[in-house]
Amino acid sequence: MPTTTQKSGPHYSVFDIAGPIMVGPSSSHTAGACKIGQMARALFHGTPEKVTFYLHGSFATVYKGHATDRALVGGILKFKTSDPRIKNSFDFAKKENIKYEFITTDLGEKYHPNTVKIVLEKWDRQPMEITGSSIGGGMIKIVKIEQFDVDLTGVAGQFKTLVVWHNNNQQNLDALCKEVEKLRIRIHDIQTTKVDKHALSIINTSGRRLKLSEVLEMEDLEGIAEVRSLTSLEK
Repeated sequence: MPTTTQKSGPHYSVFDIAGPIMVGPSSSHTAGACKIGQMARALFHGTPEKVTFYLHGSFATVYKGHATDRALVGGILKFKTSDPRIKNSFDFAKKENIKYEFITTDLGEKYHPNTVKIVLEKWDRQPMEITGSSIGGGMIKIVKIEQFDVDLTGVAGQFKTLVVWHNNNQQNLDALCKEVEKLRIRIHDIQTTKVDKHALSIINTSGRRLKLSEVLEMEDLEGIAEVRSLTSLEK
């Protein structure tokens, strides 16, 4: 069974997402869906070749009428919630050679009615699964990243967030945190979820944005598999 440890504060930022301005009839079904798609794309860190959306609850029943399907694809394309291209996101996905499919399903009673599980695929890597809920007012919560149960709530601009895949060794995570602090970046809180010998940590920071070279150096540390920044990196 997965175990979760948490240091202060339950809320975690997504990345540079728009606020209440949006395209579409519903903040929950459109803006929230777009942000979940944005988060999935950021975690996947690349352009997927195929995306499957498993729609749960009200997402499953009204996704066409509320443009949830177009918003989800728009998020995968990195469109902001205010981007008028969301209305034609299917056409833009075709231009990017991204295949997509919508499947209505029941993910279980524990999930919010506005929930979607997104599976992103590319031929040269393992598929990635992200499950997220739109909890109202354009706010989202990522509740599962692959096999890890998480509590990653969208708070635009509050923090800069790192998602780290690592082994179940606290010393390796501590070493990474020391490297972050050496860069004069303040760590506000950490959430770690463990499954068997594997772990995933969500680290909220403030200060300057990281550089790509710095993220790659973190991935070279012992016991660290992957690092994702949910805020755009400095060039």
